[in-house]
Amino acid sequence: RSVWNTTNLINHNINIKESLVAELLDNGNFVLRYSNSKSFFLWESFDYPTDTLLPGMKLGWDCAKKLNKNLTSWKSLKDPSSGSHVFAIETWKVSHGLILDQSQLRYRTDSTYSSFMNITETEEEVSHSLKNNTTNVSSISILQMTYIGSLRLMELVGEEMHIKLYYPNDFCDIYNVCGDNSYCNFNNKGRQNCLCIEGFQLGHDQYVSSLTKTKKRCVKKSYSSCHKKEFKKMKNMKLPDTQYTTVETKVGFEECENKCVMSCNCTAFANVDMGTSGLGCVMWI
Repeated sequence: RSVWNTTNLINHNINIKESLVAELLDNGNFVLRYSNSKSFFLWESFDYPTDTLLPGMKLGWDCAKKLNKNLTSWKSLKDPSSGSHVFAIETWKVSHGLILDQSQLRYRTDSTYSSFMNITETEEEVSHSLKNNTTNVSSISILQMTYIGSLRLMELVGEEMHIKLYYPNDFCDIYNVCGDNSYCNFNNKGRQNCLCIEGFQLGHDQYVSSLTKTKKRCVKKSYSSCHKKEFKKMKNMKLPDTQYTTVETKVGFEECENKCVMSCNCTAFANVDMGTSGLGCVMWI
């Protein structure tokens, strides 16, 4: 019984007398192509990742091919069938990676992850791929969604394996663990707890925020006029969800602040890493 064949991949606008070739490329991509075409692939395995991202592969949304490429864990260490853990790329402005368990959002990546990835956000694609951060020609980096629900970036040098990134690491990595207007803090003893941002206090307001979509635990101590805004500078913070944001790539930090001050609907702003220019303004509305 035939369960799969190449005939449904043939574009009938192309000469069907051309022979089909199946080829395993040096980068690990298994492709189907016509014999006279080296660059046009009818089908390629890199479009259908399993639990591992290799150099040259992309995760995320490919609008041209109408594909959403995710990593799906194995069911167990010895069972390669699909497990419940998925690493997906969100399509919001300033995209991040999401770790889901049984379709429930558990973790969202931070700046450490971004430093290892090429992130492309255009109308044609929203994709993440591995950076080449080493000059060692004998090394290769791979990103894997493990069966226990962790994301790990490994560098293979010869027969040695080095873990460059392991996520999540701790309590503070849990998605929205502290709620609105608060942050997860490490104290001197290494303990982690949730604190309200300066100007806020614990309350019982049941308002649902557009930043985190959950009930907030910290509420404003007092309300001031729209034109008397005061911003609290927060360092080393993971940005909130970027679904309800305005992003301007050619705006610097000071202009970004001024734009947020002038808008009564703007609740926060940040500088986005857009390279060495220092440009990139994201505002939460």
